[in-house]
Amino acid sequence: MKLKEECGVVGVLTRDKVQASFIAYRGLLKLQHRGQESAGIVTFSGNEYYLYKDFGLVSQIFNGEKLKKLKGKIAVGHVRYSTSGKTEKENIQPFLVNLPRYGYVALAHNGHISNAVSLRRGLEKEGVIFQSTSDTEVILHLIAKSKMSDLKERVKEALSKVEGSYSLVIGSHEGVYGIRDPYGFRPLFLGKLEDGSYIFASETCALKEYPLSELVEVKPGEMIYIDKDGGVSREIFAESNISRFCLFEFIYFSRPDSIYDGKTVYHYRKEMGKVLAKEAPVDADWVVPVPDSGIPAAIGYGEESGIPLQMLLMRSHYVGRTFIQPKQKERESGVRMKFLFISDLIKGKRIVLVDDSLVRGTTGKILAEKLREEGAKEVHLRLSSPPLIHPCYYGVDIPNTKELISYYYSPEEISRILGFDSVAFLSIEGLLSILPERGYCGECFGKKIVKKEKGKVLLIV
Repeated sequence: MKLKEECGVVGVLTRDKVQASFIAYRGLLKLQHRGQESAGIVTFSGNEYYLYKDFGLVSQIFNGEKLKKLKGKIAVGHVRYSTSGKTEKENIQPFLVNLPRYGYVALAHNGHISNAVSLRRGLEKEGVIFQSTSDTEVILHLIAKSKMSDLKERVKEALSKVEGSYSLVIGSHEGVYGIRDPYGFRPLFLGKLEDGSYIFASETCALKEYPLSELVEVKPGEMIYIDKDGGVSREIFAESNISRFCLFEFIYFSRPDSIYDGKTVYHYRKEMGKVLAKEAPVDADWVVPVPDSGIPAAIGYGEESGIPLQMLLMRSHYVGRTFIQPKQKERESGVRMKFLFISDLIKGKRIVLVDDSLVRGTTGKILAEKLREEGAKEVHLRLSSPPLIHPCYYGVDIPNTKELISYYYSPEEISRILGFDSVAFLSIEGLLSILPERGYCGECFGKKIVKKEKGKVLLIV
């Protein structure tokens, strides 16, 4: 099983006659890996708004005709993979609300509001009617109920009551906001184009095709506002002593060509593989990546160990996603169909299988069985992340503890259960040793906060 991706957000303010919807659409296409369930775009032209959203992939939902109808120079877009709220059309973002004495406001959210249930109950007691089951709608109602004079102050007051993770893009007829929670759990970037347009996006990969005059990462607790005339204001509205950036952005979620602190995610994943080879060496004939997320780490493992890399395991792109199958046997059958094996290079060989993480172990067990069926002499598993032992409360759809194999078993026990000759994970110290200096959330690995500072790794339980 693979983890469900994060959501992706974009916010656009264009200059001249460029329609913001087309830029938002292209941004969502490049953030499609963060959510494949649904997508939507809201645009503003004067005091009018235009909205279209639906289930499916971005390219299936939108076409040229639909994008032309989304008029205006301001746009907010979202791709969703549900971590809170059921799979219903009412939960598709962006959400839209009509504020008294102001007008329509659109909001797109990446993250998870941990106190959403209690906030919702309080709002319902006050007579608020919810249209969705998503935690994101709570933020909109808090904004709507605020008595503050302008939208910025309303948003700040609303967020002062919210706990959890959020990278937000908020749009209106006046402009567009990019906002990050005080701990900086989720990524958010702002790019300024050479023509004076602005784009907020969850990752830098959504901005690569444009000539940028400036690119900044929105800081934890920062609110950046771009007004309709291109004026920019920045302020830290909520401060924290330490950041808690999600480690899985480096391990799995972010696209390999996205950039953090001047280096691509591909670079970091390759380095993870190199450190893993030092920490968990093994004598073998081939290093074999589990496609696609295990490829960079496998390249690094092969380079460091000197063991040749072979693509002996390939993904069939015509089989659906296995984790959506309702029963375990159906998931296992899907996994068997999903992978292709290069038999003549497997027979009689000692193989190091490299993947990014281990959740239930369903995929790993079947891959071990299939490789042995193809004649592999030995099969070793190496993971370029620490063991997952706790669920996530900040927006990553990590299963409950009962479904996490590493919660119950040691690597030695896992190797026997899944059928490998050995299993080893990258240590959290090894992971942080190659990442940028900042604070990280390591709760799913059993460490609430982990930090790298002045070249040293600090673990804070």
